[in-house]
Amino acid sequence: MARVPFKAPALITGAIMIALLVPLLLFVAANDPPKANPDFWDALPDEELADAIVSRMSDEELLAQILMFGWAGAEPSPLVTDWVAERNLGSIKVFGWNTDNTMKVAESVSLLQKKAEKTRFRIPLFVATDQEGGWIRHIKGRTTETPGNLAIGASGRPADAWFSGFYISRELRALGINLNFAPTVDLYTDHESTVIGPRSFGEDPESAGILGASFVAGSRAAGVLTTAKHYPGHGDTGSDSHGRLPVINITEKTLSARELVPFRDLVEAGVPAIMSGHLSFPHITGSSEPATFSKYLLGDVLREKLGFSGLIVTDDMMMNGATMYAGSVSRAVEMAIEAGNNIIESSTTPGFEDAFWTANLARMKDSTEFHAQVTDSARRVILAKLAYFKGGNAVPVYPEKDKIEKLVPDPEGQGFFLSQAVRSVTVVRDRRFPLKPSDSGKTLIAGSFPDFLEAGTRRYSGADTAPVNADLYRKAKGYDTVVFCLSGRESLESLKNLKGLGQKIIVISALSPVLLEEVPWADTAIAVYSYSPWSFTAAFSALAGDYEPEGVMPLKGIQ
Repeated sequence: MARVPFKAPALITGAIMIALLVPLLLFVAANDPPKANPDFWDALPDEELADAIVSRMSDEELLAQILMFGWAGAEPSPLVTDWVAERNLGSIKVFGWNTDNTMKVAESVSLLQKKAEKTRFRIPLFVATDQEGGWIRHIKGRTTETPGNLAIGASGRPADAWFSGFYISRELRALGINLNFAPTVDLYTDHESTVIGPRSFGEDPESAGILGASFVAGSRAAGVLTTAKHYPGHGDTGSDSHGRLPVINITEKTLSARELVPFRDLVEAGVPAIMSGHLSFPHITGSSEPATFSKYLLGDVLREKLGFSGLIVTDDMMMNGATMYAGSVSRAVEMAIEAGNNIIESSTTPGFEDAFWTANLARMKDSTEFHAQVTDSARRVILAKLAYFKGGNAVPVYPEKDKIEKLVPDPEGQGFFLSQAVRSVTVVRDRRFPLKPSDSGKTLIAGSFPDFLEAGTRRYSGADTAPVNADLYRKAKGYDTVVFCLSGRESLESLKNLKGLGQKIIVISALSPVLLEEVPWADTAIAVYSYSPWSFTAAFSALAGDYEPEGVMPLKGIQ
């Protein structure tokens, strides 16, 4: 009888296979290399990806992500480059002392973004600057000198604010700048202020809020993020926080009804960032601490009452207004983090072993609360970057250098900024206004700005020019008309010396019009609000009678 081969039941065979495979799988799992780091550009929901990155970050990477450093010189220093490459620095700031060569700015941005691209999470940098328009223009070189915020306040048109933000941002976009520390929505309530002045839209809170929100919207249309500043309001003081801590003695009721109005409007408009100011409000906080260090002003008021959910960025931590109160830079950084700031800005780059870094890294290891605050801020920064860079209208990470000459200055923006300047020109006193070139007689154009002299002689073709100096009175006596540019205290003293010339004098006020109050005898005066060539062109065209100015003085009592 033939033997039939034995066949094990399938169940028994499967059990044997499992018994053999389990030890093998356990061995493989125990020796499998760890999962690769999450990548900033992974196709995951923002919240999920931010959590994954933060959970894998070291303390050093978490702390570095909330820092923003600047550098001196035309090119990034080796130190700031190392901060990006070796410590995953989160943001950089381009200050005005290294921007005369526009191409170098773009090259610097590209260099630093490439270093960031090679770090383990590949998180791109926020690249910031101060391009407010008008007086404050940190990116120089080929960029446009614009009429500025107070000129927008004089026209009173939200469209002027929108297109100012738009065209300023298009130039920044071409250079790889993705975060602008603008608009300034401080109110020009202290007319003696020399730190805010024409950077403001004026002294009316509602108008500043409307114009500021329009500037934000125009900037975002061009792809650049904005930052409302200087929270909770720098306008009611003549002190400058660069040199010392300004003290603003107003009540919480006044703060809410005045200073906070434009910030509230911009929060509602979705401004992505707000800059905290080194400003003391003792009647509100009960101490002399600057707002930068105030949990009440940043947490209770800004986060809770105003409902702001974006990024809080400090003003420069190297300012005396911060460091003198805190006692040291490292302590100022610690206090700013504890108060709720998400990005800590420094105009200089600290060394790798400076207390700025080492003391706060040690604090993270010693305090679970401080560690949690740094982690929360790092997560906010990464979430903001994910939403921005993957949102469909971000500034390209790497600027296209071959296109810069065509894009900067913005060709469409030039016509707009001239028209904006025209709408801002304000007649303050009109004894000899308008003054047609045929009626001006022998004319002298006196001023410190070459663009002023050029604009004057272009419209009054036979006019002579003169600098503002001690010899001006002697020279001016020989002319029928003197058109004088009033632009600051030094020029004011020269103008006062001309008082005896009487009706010969026509004053064009650049920057702040406040100084006109000190020369009431000058009975022909018009105001523009910057030293932009467009402002000077508009001023002389108005003076010559080419059009009727419609600008309205944005400050009370100037007449």
